[in-house]
Amino acid sequence: MILETNNLSKFFDGVKALYRANIAVEKGSITLIIGPNGSGKTTLINVISGFYKADEGKIFFEGRDITNKSPFEISRLGIIRTFQIPKALKKLTVLENVLIAPLGHGDSAFESITGKWVKKETELVEKAFKILELLKIDHLWDRKAHELSGGQLKLLETARAMMKGAKLLVMDEPIAGVNPVLAESMLRIFSEMKKEVSFLIVEHRLDIVLKFVDYAYVMANGMVIAEGKAEDVIQNPRVVEVYLGVENRET
Repeated sequence: MILETNNLSKFFDGVKALYRANIAVEKGSITLIIGPNGSGKTTLINVISGFYKADEGKIFFEGRDITNKSPFEISRLGIIRTFQIPKALKKLTVLENVLIAPLGHGDSAFESITGKWVKKETELVEKAFKILELLKIDHLWDRKAHELSGGQLKLLETARAMMKGAKLLVMDEPIAGVNPVLAESMLRIFSEMKKEVSFLIVEHRLDIVLKFVDYAYVMANGMVIAEGKAEDVIQNPRVVEVYLGVENRET
């Protein structure tokens, strides 16, 4: 397993936003977290990525205890969080956005004097184009970020995460607001990327996402209430009652 949580809990003013949550992400997989609004999904990934501190429990990444490390420390280890709203620099091109993503990017005085910065920059550009090609947006390399569609911006956000050396991508609703054709294309690309990076995804659009995931967890009231293969989980009577039942009442 690349990631495991052990009885992870988070409280806000005594309220159990997350309670004894146990999940595991296998290396080279897409793992899905689903559940109704307020079920604890975003709290869970916020604790994993360091944006919230755990009140109880442990988080292990590649066998190492990373509980309550800062977001910066966790990012350096290879857990990269992406958000519902992409944070690209809109006035820069796609390529420029990817090139500025690596941690510690910049030339030392020695590299500037000796000219080694030329080789370094060339290698960065080559790496960036390989990532853009993998995500099938290399043809947009010279487009300004503000010209991209919502789905393309989310792929750019993924490219930036890959450029940072992501081992595990923690994604909050990556296909929210994306048209169904592009959303399915994005998930197909993620499936092709599993040899390079593992995925932990929170997503509501079950009609699109379920066929692409390897394992799923269902949350309600801050707790994991079911887990297993997507096709099995979605038929679990408790899941139907707690998750799909709520969804049906809202529609």
